[in-house]
Amino acid sequence: MGEIEIYYFSGTGNSLHIAKELEKRIPDTKIIPLVKFLNQEMVETSAKTVGFIFPIHMAMSPVPVRKFLEKLNLKSVEYIFAIATRVGTQHRAFVDVEDILKKKGKVLDSFFSLNMASNDPKFDDWHEATEEEIAHLEVELQSNLDLIQEIITNKEKSRKKDTTFTREMPAFSIISVFLPFFSRFYSVKFYSDSKCVGCGTCEKVCLSGKIKVVNEKPLWQKDVPCFSCYACINYCPQQAIQIKSPPLVKTYTEVNGRYSHPYATLKDIAMQK
Repeated sequence: MGEIEIYYFSGTGNSLHIAKELEKRIPDTKIIPLVKFLNQEMVETSAKTVGFIFPIHMAMSPVPVRKFLEKLNLKSVEYIFAIATRVGTQHRAFVDVEDILKKKGKVLDSFFSLNMASNDPKFDDWHEATEEEIAHLEVELQSNLDLIQEIITNKEKSRKKDTTFTREMPAFSIISVFLPFFSRFYSVKFYSDSKCVGCGTCEKVCLSGKIKVVNEKPLWQKDVPCFSCYACINYCPQQAIQIKSPPLVKTYTEVNGRYSHPYATLKDIAMQK
């Protein structure tokens, strides 16, 4: 196994892109999709340095990431880092990660938040990132990765306060305490509209295995949890998958576009399973 192992979770390619960039930059590094280990009781590693790269979900770390961390044996690990991709929102993801690590006698040595394009088209003010916007974000990303690469390679401590968020949440320090409670009751409901041609793309990219195509239509199985990765809605070639509007709230996926990272293919996402 590599001296450095990076475990990633990526629904539409942002986190995967960063993992690939670090794999190219840092010798003896292996990137590993964490989804494929979720059915195991225990996950073993012999790496000295371990990293986790994932998107922010509801200002927290994704559920599958937390489940994976619970299973991972970190006995051999000497240095741990985490990278969270986000549209710019404040979050408590590193608190979530460290809460689990502390139970294993470990801490996060370094953590970083990187701003990327949004893959969540349900809001009225959302727009599909343009080529110019993606290019601008990429320039900033590469500059940040120069620093991150150096910190990881030298096993330096980097636990700086987040100052790069672009969407401030009032009283976030108070709100964040209650997020784990509220997240238990929040779920997004999907459906396919008349544009669906039964191609099966959604089933291929569904990281949790929740989607099954039946009679050429996607079925979201009630007994299978959703990972909220948004791969299904963003990789559908017909843009036929929509998000149901909950009571008193309207979603806008029927009129908004879609987003996936330009360097992440459908196959890249599906192979995580």
